[in-house]
Amino acid sequence: MRSGSAPDWAVQLVLRVCEDAGVAPPDALRWRRAQRDLSTGLTRRQAGSIAVTAGRDTDDARHTLLHELGHWLTPDVPRRRGWRSQAVHHGRAFYATAFDLFARHDPDPVAALRREAARYPNALRHARALSIPGTEALVVERQVARASRQPRATWRVVVPEHAIRLVRDGRWYVCATCGRRLVGRALLRAARHRSRDRHTLWTRELIEATG
Repeated sequence: MRSGSAPDWAVQLVLRVCEDAGVAPPDALRWRRAQRDLSTGLTRRQAGSIAVTAGRDTDDARHTLLHELGHWLTPDVPRRRGWRSQAVHHGRAFYATAFDLFARHDPDPVAALRREAARYPNALRHARALSIPGTEALVVERQVARASRQPRATWRVVVPEHAIRLVRDGRWYVCATCGRRLVGRALLRAARHRSRDRHTLWTRELIEATG
């Protein structure tokens, strides 16, 4: 296997994973370095290569290499969609292999799952189906973080229910009562029914945090 400037730990990891799986290693392990924290990778089975652009975070570089090795060990599974087939790149078969690699070769498999879910949110769905340890706690952690980022809001009626009365406002037709713009089907329906259609104007207001 040609490894160029790849660090020794990366070369040994590739050889060990492939030997354990009984699969020939790639012909080339291409390794570049970038002035950023996170790494990226690309596996090209037809070209016989795995390429990693490693950031400053060594743990993330190891994770990226394990992810690409998951692709090397697991060919994309074709899935029928209509009259054509579509390859599943990050499907259940891939994650069964990838999670096993994380468990055996990452010092902190839960941290590996967190990294994977940050890049590919569907990883948690597959982790749940595969009963990967630590998945449920990570799901709750993400739900709490998402809720803390999203301010709560409530809906308030600005203009109560009223009949639609169309007037022209430049290029647009609007309701003369509330000023709401009507386009497409709503405009045609209002024009056809005249004043029989009614609507209400609502607004969404953020709830200020208390305490």
